[in-house]
Amino acid sequence: MTTFGVTAPSRRVSGTAAAAVFIGRSVRHSLRNVEALTMAIALPVMLMLLFTFVFGGAIDSGGDYVDYVVPGIILLCAGFGASSTAVDVAEDLSNGIVDRFRTMPLRAAGVVTGHVVASLLRNLLATGVVIGVALAVGFRPSAKVLEWSGALAVVALFILAITWLYAAIGIAAANPTAASGYGFALLFLPYLSSAFVPTDTMPTWLQWIAENQPITPIIETIRAFPFGRDPGTDLWWASGWCALIIVGAYIWAAWLFRRKAGRR
Repeated sequence: MTTFGVTAPSRRVSGTAAAAVFIGRSVRHSLRNVEALTMAIALPVMLMLLFTFVFGGAIDSGGDYVDYVVPGIILLCAGFGASSTAVDVAEDLSNGIVDRFRTMPLRAAGVVTGHVVASLLRNLLATGVVIGVALAVGFRPSAKVLEWSGALAVVALFILAITWLYAAIGIAAANPTAASGYGFALLFLPYLSSAFVPTDTMPTWLQWIAENQPITPIIETIRAFPFGRDPGTDLWWASGWCALIIVGAYIWAAWLFRRKAGRR
C-alpha cells in the first residue's frame, strides 16, 4: 500500500524502500516489546477460556458454545492487538522522531504504514495461537482448505481495517495516553454484536444496533466458513464494511498527518 506524502527534500528514497524500512522498524519494536505481544495473545485466550468453561454452560448446555464463541474471540483478539497501533503512532508524533524522518529524503508518513503492516503481522500470529488453543478446548471446524482461506482472508481484512482506524486515532490524539483511551472504546463493539450471544436474545432496541453494526456480518462470515456453510450476504456486508473503514481511515489519517507534520 502506498503511503501518503508530506513535503520532503528532493531525491527521495523510493516509496517501496522507505516502506520496507519503516515496516522493519515497527516489526523490531514489536519483537522487543514482549510484554505487549504476550498480553495481546494471553487476554483473548483467557476470555475464550472464561466464556467457554464459566459462561458457556449457562448459555449453551449442549457444550457446543466453543464453536459459537471462537469467531468473536478472534475479532476481540484482533481489536485488542491493533489498539496498540494508536499508542505507537501517537508516541512517534509526540517524541520528535517524525521531525527527524522529515529531514531525510524519504516519505515520513511511511512510519504510519510501518505500524499498520507490523500490526497486521503481529495479529495474524496472535490469531493463529488463539485458533490453536480453541482446537485444544473443543473447537471442531469441518471446513476444507478453501473455506479456511476465506475465513483467514476476512480476518486479515478486518485486522487491516481496524488497524488503519487505530492509526488514524493515534494521529488525532493529543498524546499516547489519550490515544489509548480513545482506542479502548472500540473494543466494546464485539460485545454489541452476535459475537457472544445471538442478537435475537437482546432487547428489541439493542437488536437493531447489533444487527446493523460492522462487527456482526464479519462475525457471521467467520462463523460460517470454518463449518463449510455459505455466509451469503454477510460476506458482502463484511467486505463492504471493511473496505469502507480502510478507505475512510486512510483518508482521515493522511489528512491528519499532513496537518500535524506540516506545522511541526
